[in-house]
Amino acid sequence: MVVTDRVQEMFGDAKATHRDALVCLAAGDVRDAAERAWYATRVATDGLILARTGWLPEREIDTARELEILALQGCELEALADRYHTRLSQLYDDCFVLGLCEPVSETERRIRETGAYIADAEGLA
Repeated sequence: MVVTDRVQEMFGDAKATHRDALVCLAAGDVRDAAERAWYATRVATDGLILARTGWLPEREIDTARELEILALQGCELEALADRYHTRLSQLYDDCFVLGLCEPVSETERRIRETGAYIADAEGLA
């Protein structure tokens, strides 16, 4: 499979996972929705990195590091990196891992806005 096929597959997976997050959110399961939205963010970011570098990160720390390196190349990537780190902190660390999802309205907003993050990452890929 060539890199472009894998990148397209990853963005498809990110979109499907985000849809799952929205289903969880509609069912009132904010914590699970946050975890799925985070996973969708991570997969989309890895897809961007693969498209830009030809390399697929294996660990979250590799994803974060490579995104920061790419962000040095332009403002659009810098803004995306900021959004990535916000999602890592608030959706994954705080809400999913620690169960601290308050204020719920902000967590729900970030879950919903993950769709825009995926679209932006795909556009930058």
